[in-house]
Amino acid sequence: MKKITAIIIDDERSARNEIRRLAAGYPYLDIIAEARDAEEAERLIEEMQPDLLFLDIQMPGRSGFELLESLAWGQQVIFITAFDQYAVKAFEVSALDYLMKPVREERFAKAIEQVQQKFAPPGEASVFIKDRNRYYFLPWKEVFLIESMDNYARLSFDDKNVLVKSSLNQLEKRLEVMSFFRVNRAQLINTNFIRQIETLSDGRTQLTLTTGSSVEISERQWVKFKKSNRNI
Repeated sequence: MKKITAIIIDDERSARNEIRRLAAGYPYLDIIAEARDAEEAERLIEEMQPDLLFLDIQMPGRSGFELLESLAWGQQVIFITAFDQYAVKAFEVSALDYLMKPVREERFAKAIEQVQQKFAPPGEASVFIKDRNRYYFLPWKEVFLIESMDNYARLSFDDKNVLVKSSLNQLEKRLEVMSFFRVNRAQLINTNFIRQIETLSDGRTQLTLTTGSSVEISERQWVKFKKSNRNI
């Protein structure tokens, strides 16, 4: 993955140091500068054209929102603030995330997952997961099956299963540009893992994956699948 360049903009030195410390755990994040206010940030952004801004909202002089309004081109933004009343406005300007101070490591990691998804080529996108006591990024290309489990989704990869807090509908939208396809109300599959398509004696259609797993595709989704794969 290519380096993602970022500038930290915050009037508090301790806050800038904390973000720099957290970012150090991600080798593809390159903190190329820091700014104490909007004036300094505007000059640095114009000169260095970073990919990402870690941006405080309340600063002396112009606010973080006012800084964004002045920029000629739109960087990706993660707001980092001590105030929660700006959250709605932050997402209205399409911020990647909105972090509250003090920033917890786990929450920062979730924000960086958004960054990675935004900048990674489709084949390299990944999801941040917890597997027992270990946190790490799992490339989506390694996931062969996603199943709905109430308010969670169960991801299957290798010989493992992990739960992530997301609905199947949310994941379907997020993964629609990748190789995932919803085969029925409860399951998404990675089509790169399809080994065989079989019409059963009762007319149902079954997909067998290279992992040995089998899933049934609903009649409605089978029609949709055939339209998107015209060589079937």
